Amino acid sequence: MEREIANLVKKSIRELQKEKVLPQFDIPEIHLEHPKEEGYGDYATNAALIISQKVKENPLEIARKIKSKLSSCRRPPFERVEVAGAGFINFFLRKEFFVEELNRLLKRGEKYGRDNYGRGKRVVIDYSSPNIARAFGIGHLRSTIIGQAIYNIYKFLGYKVVGDNHLGDWGTQFGKLIAAIKMWKGGRVRGLSVADLEGLYVRFHRESEEHPEMVKMAREWFKKLEEGEREAREIWKDCLKISRREFERIYSLLGVKIDYSLGESFYRPMLEDIIKEAMKKGIARESQGALIIDYPEGDIPPAMLRKSDGTTTYLTRDLATVKYRLKRWKPELIIYEVGAEQSLHLKQLFRAVEIFGWGKKTRFVHVAHGLYLTKGGRLSTRRGETIHLEDVLSEAVSRAKKIISQSETGRGLSEKEKERVAGMVGIGAIKYNDLLEKPLKNIVFDWEKILNLRGNSGPYLQYTFARCQSVLLKSKTKIIPGKMRFSHFNQEEEAILREIYRFPQVVRSAAERFSPNLICGFLFALSQKYNLLYGLHPILKAREEEKRLLRLSLTKAVAHLLKSGLTILGISVSERM
Repeated sequence: MEREIANLVKKSIRELQKEKVLPQFDIPEIHLEHPKEEGYGDYATNAALIISQKVKENPLEIARKIKSKLSSCRRPPFERVEVAGAGFINFFLRKEFFVEELNRLLKRGEKYGRDNYGRGKRVVIDYSSPNIARAFGIGHLRSTIIGQAIYNIYKFLGYKVVGDNHLGDWGTQFGKLIAAIKMWKGGRVRGLSVADLEGLYVRFHRESEEHPEMVKMAREWFKKLEEGEREAREIWKDCLKISRREFERIYSLLGVKIDYSLGESFYRPMLEDIIKEAMKKGIARESQGALIIDYPEGDIPPAMLRKSDGTTTYLTRDLATVKYRLKRWKPELIIYEVGAEQSLHLKQLFRAVEIFGWGKKTRFVHVAHGLYLTKGGRLSTRRGETIHLEDVLSEAVSRAKKIISQSETGRGLSEKEKERVAGMVGIGAIKYNDLLEKPLKNIVFDWEKILNLRGNSGPYLQYTFARCQSVLLKSKTKIIPGKMRFSHFNQEEEAILREIYRFPQVVRSAAERFSPNLICGFLFALSQKYNLLYGLHPILKAREEEKRLLRLSLTKAVAHLLKSGLTILGISVSERM
């Protein structure tokens, strides 16, 4: 619908130019948005404001001229057009459109909103990326959940999506870990857990602050690792096995499955070629024994390709990763869902790719997420302050189970069903609490907020879905998509109709802005509108058959959208709660 209206706006501007009511200029792309206030219609465009900057005329007058031309259109898809504010053009759609869209939704079911938007295009998404020999902390939750949601959004829109878990399995921190294992465990790794390995790392870091010679020892061990020294490699491999098993267990709890898990070490054989290419193209230069890249514009500080001791850096390994991804998958877009603290590094990486001349047909995007904070500040693995993700998940499920056991709806569930629903609700609550916010926003780790089972929360949406399913199960009426014609709506019914058709555009906007929170906002608004209808008007016992059929149709439509939207967010639903 938005494309149809946008084309009509363009056509109207062209006609005004032909009539010399408006001067000649290149017509801008017409963008339509849903106004935040319902009183401003179903779609709005700021085209008049953009044109006013080109022609130096009053935007309000331009908007009125466009409105006049739109109002003379034959059989327009909108009921009326209004001009508001400083020159916004607002469109109010015909009620017939909403009924047609309701029928389309019911016919397509959970496929509603899918289209060929991304057909033939490939996207690579770099997300999660935990570090080997560290327990999966709450800090990795953000990248994992946001990255998976973005993955699901693009897949829903028809893109070929590749998820790549870029494991932190290389670097100077492994020199510290190997040194710690040699000092305190006699070089033996078997029998140790990830928690043990993390404890050794924290201990080494703490003691090395008082004994600087330990840092030198760590550098020497990492150099041995890079050179392929047998003992260093064996210790490293054992740490890798222990960590990968642990990661897979955590991903299983979260319901996350990533296509590839290629660690930094995978790219080691390619590093020398990266350095040779940099030297051949005159991109890198020697500086105090190290090899660095200078950025011509001077807006980004120099980046190091190789340290003075001969070991490689994150940048070298990330450049090898980019080259591999471009060659293997030929993506149009590579998305890095990585913490905001890596912004400078990724700017250096993306600019280096430009200088090398590799990614001319590929767009690179950093979706930066904020931190989980304690009330006292930032969490730190080095100081041993990590909140382990598994502890969070277990606590969430435990608290959800208590709530279900005490609720009216939980009384009819068996113990096995309560366990299943508690897992779904607890983990869903944590995921939604994260995805609800814009990725860049910092989140204070607060149990009360994470497990808020009322209002704008995952459990509220899950409960609304279960409520819809309960209504539909009790009804014996068969809803036949395409056969229903409704003409009269009360305020609550119309509010739902004016919400549901927005879903496809919301998903597309979430993809374009890399913002799963837009889907959260839509689902919450939809749930609120449905629960208001449910509370004010009978559905199964509606006096008029047309009203009963309309409200059941709306119930089924809301259920479809809640299930689709929550599935995209990686959150499960149940017919009973």
